[in-house]
Amino acid sequence: MSFKMQRVHLFHAEVEDKPGGAAAKLKKLAEAGAHLEYVYSQRSISKPGMGDLYVAPIHGTGEIAAARAVGLHEVGEPIVMRVEGDDKAGLGGRVTQAWEMAGINLHGLVMSVVGGKFIGYATFDTVTDANKAATILAELGTA
Repeated sequence: MSFKMQRVHLFHAEVEDKPGGAAAKLKKLAEAGAHLEYVYSQRSISKPGMGDLYVAPIHGTGEIAAARAVGLHEVGEPIVMRVEGDDKAGLGGRVTQAWEMAGINLHGLVMSVVGGKFIGYATFDTVTDANKAATILAELGTA
């Protein structure tokens, strides 16, 4: 089995919690040529009527200018790691159990399987946890 895990550098903006709240921002990024691999939005717990939009990657001056124009800025948190590799039955359980045994608390996890490969995004509370999780995933991939 082969696994890969890498840090995702996120851009964030607040959006109105209404139809189209994120659409205008995403449209501007598309017009600038952004090829987004990660788009995540959620309602704000602390600000009724608002939400959070996270996107990645943003590259080059044109994409960065478009991101800034719609209120997106690079953020260091949450710590999101892109996880991918060959799929095998029970893999998600083995990976998350190994992380649990190492004392890693997941902030969030989304995984999908397409054509025998898995891809997902794991969110961690700290960079230390993310790095430890990457090491464990690499060890599982060579076992």
